[in-house]
Amino acid sequence: MLARSSKLGGPIPKFNDYHMWKTFESLDEKIPVGRKKLSSMLGIGEGSTRTILSIIQDQGLVTIGKSGIVLTAKGVEFKKSIHMDVANVAISDLTIGDKDCAIRVSKMARNIRYGCEERDAAIRSGATGATTLVYSNGKLIFPGSDYPVDSDVESKIRSVFNLKNDDVVIIGTGSTQESAEMGAVIAGLTIMGGLQFDHELKDIISPRSSANEIVALAFAIHDLVGGLPVCAKSRDNLGIRIENGAVIDNAYTGPVLEEVLSAGTTIRKIATSGPYKGIRVIVTPIELDNRTIAVIGVVDIRSMAGVNNLIRLRSDEND
Repeated sequence: MLARSSKLGGPIPKFNDYHMWKTFESLDEKIPVGRKKLSSMLGIGEGSTRTILSIIQDQGLVTIGKSGIVLTAKGVEFKKSIHMDVANVAISDLTIGDKDCAIRVSKMARNIRYGCEERDAAIRSGATGATTLVYSNGKLIFPGSDYPVDSDVESKIRSVFNLKNDDVVIIGTGSTQESAEMGAVIAGLTIMGGLQFDHELKDIISPRSSANEIVALAFAIHDLVGGLPVCAKSRDNLGIRIENGAVIDNAYTGPVLEEVLSAGTTIRKIATSGPYKGIRVIVTPIELDNRTIAVIGVVDIRSMAGVNNLIRLRSDEND
């Protein structure tokens, strides 16, 4: 569970590119959708939904009025650019999860190498795995070879998708239908190059950014470093501390974070105080216009004998 703080006025938002993508799939330019209904469709809290809407409204992709949210003309074009066909399937011959979901990405075969990248992206999102297939010369094949899939598997996929040459099919698999769909969609976005918003750094983070505003960046780093604890704060506000995929402190600062804010350079050292005393930390500044506006750090618990118990104990305390 994400932490709640009266200082910050509500729950910390947590979402990923799947929820951003699904926001566009849930909206159109004619029929308004209310924020509460959209939140339910996305399966996330209203705080996270508000954050997503703020981001895409700043890009001119949606209009928010009393009757609800609709896509602008620019939003409609953006939705087309990231569209994927999605279908629930059951293909146990290729997958290892309880539930499967397939997506079709049009004309993206050129971006596929061996399928490992898509599988890894799906796993990082919480899926069990993903299988990538390419449609070439009238048949579905495994990437990097001319080896075709089983005819029964191809028949199941053809029953849900109208395949065309150079299409990519990714089958996400997971313990739930949502995790399977999320894995497949995240993998599909990976081969598209991700969601391309016209952000500058100053639009994302500033010296006064709250924990709410830097949480997405902190979670991205947390995922990138394989779940190691991550701490981050802006220059003028308290920050965030993440362990085990959850916010455990959303009004945080630490001595090394403050040291890097002052020095403006990356510091690698053993923490001498605070919750990570005795553990190696790496903290680096985030700069804009030659000024340090924020800092973010990783706690290398792997460097300490027996510290695997650290997160486990904190997880037990929160149960």
